[in-house]
Amino acid sequence: MKTALITGASSGFGEATARLFARHGYRLILVARRLDRLKVLAETLDMPCHVEALDMTDTSAIDAFVNGLPAEWSNIDILVNNAGLALGTGPAQEADLTDWHTMINTNITGLVTLTHKILPIMVKQNSGSIINVGSIAGNWPYPGGNVYCGTKAFVHQFSKALRADLAGTGVRVSTIEPGLAETEFSIVRMHGDKQKADGLYTDAQPIVAEDIADMIFWLANVPPHLNVNNLEVMPTSQAWGPLNVVKNSDAADDA
Repeated sequence: MKTALITGASSGFGEATARLFARHGYRLILVARRLDRLKVLAETLDMPCHVEALDMTDTSAIDAFVNGLPAEWSNIDILVNNAGLALGTGPAQEADLTDWHTMINTNITGLVTLTHKILPIMVKQNSGSIINVGSIAGNWPYPGGNVYCGTKAFVHQFSKALRADLAGTGVRVSTIEPGLAETEFSIVRMHGDKQKADGLYTDAQPIVAEDIADMIFWLANVPPHLNVNNLEVMPTSQAWGPLNVVKNSDAADDA
């Protein structure tokens, strides 16, 4: 029986992924900040679950969590680095520096800290799958994305470099990079303004959590001789837009 560790499992992509893996017979280690939600989730699943509260911005807590796993839960076959967030939508010059630091500490520092702790386990086993949840924001910057885009670009490049280091170990690394997706993500980004967040999705037919869970499960279960490097996905209603061109009429007049 394989064991999957899923971060940010209390809602959204993480919760949907936990439900799908449980239906397919995986034991689950589920972590998130909201332990109450994890306990409720675990009670609805038919597979063994180990749940713990974990703040991904606290590197010492991550260290203690991995070191403290019971022996029967210490062999991890799949790591889904799903925990992450965006905060704010304004231009960089108006951003809250605390929001920037929180995104960096969660999306980058927390992800690499947990990955660093799990890697020796997988290398020793000569097998394992690390699936990092990135974003199209890591490939396609947009106004207001500033640090969020930067953190997801890090996830993209870190995953590729990690894959290069792990060649020959049997450990696979993939990123999945969703576009417009309707979860609690935007509510968090809007600092709790649900009406504003909901406006992003009206009539857009966005990605839903179960869509991403299906893809994460597929990434973890392609044949062992294959590694899907990265998978970028948008809803059909979303595509790339034109590049922004700012025209300065005063400069044109002076010319």
